Amino acid sequence: MRMRLTATSLFVFCFLGATALLAQGNPDWHRDFPAFKIAGDLYYVGTADLAVYLVNTPQGNILINSDFKQDVPAIKKSIEQLGFKYGDTKIILISHAHGDHDEATGLIQKETGAKLMVMDGDVREEESTAPGRPGARVDRVLHDGDKVELGGATLVAHLTPGHTKGCTTWTLQVREGVRTLNAVIIGSPNANPGYVLVGNNNYPEIAQDYVKTFAVLRSLPCDLFLGAHGGYFGLAAKYAKVKAGGANPFIDPEGYKAYVEERNQSFQKEWAWQKASPGSPARP
Repeated sequence: MRMRLTATSLFVFCFLGATALLAQGNPDWHRDFPAFKIAGDLYYVGTADLAVYLVNTPQGNILINSDFKQDVPAIKKSIEQLGFKYGDTKIILISHAHGDHDEATGLIQKETGAKLMVMDGDVREEESTAPGRPGARVDRVLHDGDKVELGGATLVAHLTPGHTKGCTTWTLQVREGVRTLNAVIIGSPNANPGYVLVGNNNYPEIAQDYVKTFAVLRSLPCDLFLGAHGGYFGLAAKYAKVKAGGANPFIDPEGYKAYVEERNQSFQKEWAWQKASPGSPARP
């Protein structure tokens, strides 16, 4: 019997295939990276490309993203190297419900007893027990503009959907010397290969959600430019500058603006191509 691929099934097939290939082919996803202080009480504890952030407070730590289960030992090591305790993780947040950012949330939740807080559009995926999904328990369902507070730290959840329905960009203010810096941790503005932007029965409003996302990202005041992947914000090159001394290279408002505009142009180009080719699958 011949199988007929709908736009939705093709989207799922292409996405899963692309994710599997990336997991095998991108060595930076699982390569160790030095833990370091970004600014104030905000630290980097992820791999060479899969970003994990730690916010240290007097009442415990907030962890943003968990990466894959195989990356948890490296995350633990990074937290301990900074002088903090993995077991003091009180809150887990995610950028979006894809395995490279959230597969280990259930594991970390079990090991630390932390509360998991997730944007409403990604809750079902976060609690899924399907292969590669975290099978976690969501303790608090978040909505656009909600605040997560612990020990004097306040993070704001901005719904930036499209990449996933609950994709979340996090903002927080951190003190560095006499300055207060606005940190922006972009969830993801990317329309991945295989994403169906026109005629997507599973996610009819996907293109309109991307449009909203870019409007939100443009509106956010940004000093510290960060994101779910180190590649978004030039992690390796900026860390090298940190080691060399001098001004904090992660203070990069112009880089943030340029990245958002470049990603918007890429999305608009793909959307225009799909609108001009109705009924055709998304380009691989």
